[in-house]
Amino acid sequence: MRLISWNVNGIRSCLGKGFLEFVTREAPDVLCLQETRGYPPQIDQLLPGYQKLWSHAEKKGYSGTAIFVKESLAATPLKPGIGKTEHDREGRVLGVDLGDFILVNVYTPNSGEDLKRLEYRQIWDREFASYIKKLQKKKPVALCGDLNVAHKEIDLARPQANRKNAGFTDEERAGLDRLLAVGLLDTFRSLYPERREAYSWWSFRAGSRARNIGWRIDYFLISEALRPRLQEAWISPETPGSDHCPVGLQLR
Repeated sequence: MRLISWNVNGIRSCLGKGFLEFVTREAPDVLCLQETRGYPPQIDQLLPGYQKLWSHAEKKGYSGTAIFVKESLAATPLKPGIGKTEHDREGRVLGVDLGDFILVNVYTPNSGEDLKRLEYRQIWDREFASYIKKLQKKKPVALCGDLNVAHKEIDLARPQANRKNAGFTDEERAGLDRLLAVGLLDTFRSLYPERREAYSWWSFRAGSRARNIGWRIDYFLISEALRPRLQEAWISPETPGSDHCPVGLQLR
């Protein structure tokens, strides 16, 4: 099973930047999107053969997630969100039961400029980890998306300069530690523990992407029970269309 996750930074914008060509070429069994910021009706005709699930924010043009699953797969949608209104109004969590495991697609809140949203982010991290823990009592979980945190110093180009910036604070990194502690593993780091300069997001400033001054903040995490099925995990920095690039997972 081939799964791909991508923060598209606005699905309408990405459609004009090679999105359809990418999906046609890669032909994932499951495609998870974050920061969709809306729903372009024409996508139903442009991508036949997929069951399409969407979760939208109450605020127009903001946040949002989507999952496209090949119609040949048995897929049962979960109720969007984590069951808490204060979190679910932003359309950040979407899940689907794929039979022998549950797939969760998440767009984690950014702590924001001057860390204005860091306190909320810490609440989110705790309650989202609890949600995943509950799901794992039912079935193994594969979790993907933009987690808005670089976990270790190896996961960003300039760790020392960003120690107190959103995405690399001690509090956010501890939030990811908590998520892993419920029984998940980071698939990319499991396979490539020492690989450097492997990033999935770059600032638009100062030619950061061309210089590969980036961050790895997009992940596939899986329950330990799925470890024997882990075949490959990858990052596709050559793919244009967003300030993030796609990340992928191959399960036996």
